[in-house]
Amino acid sequence: MDLNEIIKKNKQNVKKIIRLITKEEENEDLEQEVYVKVWKNSARYKEQGSITGWINTIAKNVSKDYLKSAYRKRQNLTTSDENVLVLIKDKKSTPENLLIKTERQKQILKAINNLKPKFKEVILLCEVEGYSYEECSKKLKCPLGTIKSRIYNAKKELAEKLNDLM
Repeated sequence: MDLNEIIKKNKQNVKKIIRLITKEEENEDLEQEVYVKVWKNSARYKEQGSITGWINTIAKNVSKDYLKSAYRKRQNLTTSDENVLVLIKDKKSTPENLLIKTERQKQILKAINNLKPKFKEVILLCEVEGYSYEECSKKLKCPLGTIKSRIYNAKKELAEKLNDLM
């Protein structure tokens, strides 16, 4: 198995797979990782299917692993005001709308930061970071009903604090 020949034959296909899965135009690191895995596992390859299919599977798996690790990195970000503001995107980005939206977001963040710690924690996890109630329950080691109650009470408190924004 000549690795240079394999790379030449499959280079475009590997790039397309990586681009489709990661939505990134270029990612040479992932391409390189695919070929390293091909090289390391070449002795295990059984010629039952096409080598292109085997390489495609490796490219898919490498790309999915990359997305999972990128997701985890985003999950581990601290929730400073700037990070949360970046997570909340505006679809109409005129300068005036951006200014209004930014001010609204600052008011919302201030209201969230003024919540009781247990309410703030569940709001950030479920509403900002996108955890499901079940995932939040496991992460915080609390019963599901407790999470639902805290979310309800936190939203109620936020609605009162942010009444002028509604």
